[in-house]
Amino acid sequence: MARRMILNLGQWCSRIFGVECDKRTGPVYFALHKDKQTDQRGNELRQLFGDGKVYSFHVRCKDRIQRSKFDELLQNKLSSIPSDDCTIMEMSSFLPSVQQSFIKGFLLKLNSDNTITEKVVDELLRVDAVSVCSYVQDRDEVWWQQHLSPSEEGTVMSTRYCVIATGAPELHPSILNIINNDVFYSFEEAYNVLTECSDIIPESKAVLDLADQRIDLSETGKFPVIVIEGLDATGKTTLTESLKEAMNAALLRSPPHCLAPLRPRFDCEPPLIRRAFYALGNYITAGQIARESSKAPVIVDRYWHSTAAYAIATAVSGGVGNLPASRSEVYRWPKDLLPPSLVLLLTIDPEERQRRLRGRGLEQTREEAELEANHLFRQKVEEAYRRIEDPACVTVDASPSPDKVLQQVLLLIKNKCHL
Repeated sequence: MARRMILNLGQWCSRIFGVECDKRTGPVYFALHKDKQTDQRGNELRQLFGDGKVYSFHVRCKDRIQRSKFDELLQNKLSSIPSDDCTIMEMSSFLPSVQQSFIKGFLLKLNSDNTITEKVVDELLRVDAVSVCSYVQDRDEVWWQQHLSPSEEGTVMSTRYCVIATGAPELHPSILNIINNDVFYSFEEAYNVLTECSDIIPESKAVLDLADQRIDLSETGKFPVIVIEGLDATGKTTLTESLKEAMNAALLRSPPHCLAPLRPRFDCEPPLIRRAFYALGNYITAGQIARESSKAPVIVDRYWHSTAAYAIATAVSGGVGNLPASRSEVYRWPKDLLPPSLVLLLTIDPEERQRRLRGRGLEQTREEAELEANHLFRQKVEEAYRRIEDPACVTVDASPSPDKVLQQVLLLIKNKCHL
């Protein structure tokens, strides 16, 4: 069953809030109290909220599919405000150490009043699934969070809570929602997501039909299965094609070719739905692996490591230090997914990768565009790759010529797979 979460004002006061002021230093955290508190570390809160108007927005929808859709709506609405007029920061709400309690949101600090901003705030106030709050300081320099709601006369300020600066939790809060929300650890969990959204995304039914037709085998055949992983433009396609010829092997890809026509549709969806699509792609590929490995060696261009590494890096804001620690359960291999014999991770210098990407001129996925623009994101993806276990990746320097990389990889396969 899908995990559901009801967010109401009674629970609101028990939550902790984190604002990503600086992705390198980590969030600023605060808690709420029903009564006025004077020991608030006022300077810290003043630096967070500033002197102008400040709003926060969170989605409080029960249904996880609808919540993911409203998350996208919220982000798109706020991004329509001119950047010169405001500062928008990622903001989270969570219950410490409670799995699936993490709610994404945003803090909006206005640099100036304008009709565009007022219109966006007013539109979001009228969305039932979105919780809108403002932040004000009283004469005693005490900060208050005020819930806002629309009325015929204008905006009404309802429940309010005293804002109290607090310390950081032991783990970055986004980690709370990774399991079976950003990364799926069973066929059933991913299948359920696309089942739940099949009424609003008709293409989901085609994916589910393909998943139902997969060959459900838990073991590979007698031949080895070699997965080639790495960021785009690290030489995966060249290497996999060369390995296919050199080893007389079958070449498979994840997501498989049968899902290729559907990828553009799901790449436009929120992370929950997009990740479930790619997770099911791995299970469909697993059926193909089981069949082909009974006849010949199998080379796979990306598999579960890619799905998990990109999802973890996207889910966790900030730098590498915010990732789940090594040996965390988020890096474990799904028990019901057929494992490969060997996983090779191709790496090259970032500048060389950029040069190769510019020479290709191909359309990028959302994550690949982020890799180019965001150094921190690339670091997180690479580190997540390295932390996945059972099987772990064996790193291969893909900087030399394709022939030299091929010989290096063939030697690794011979030694690791006892060929």
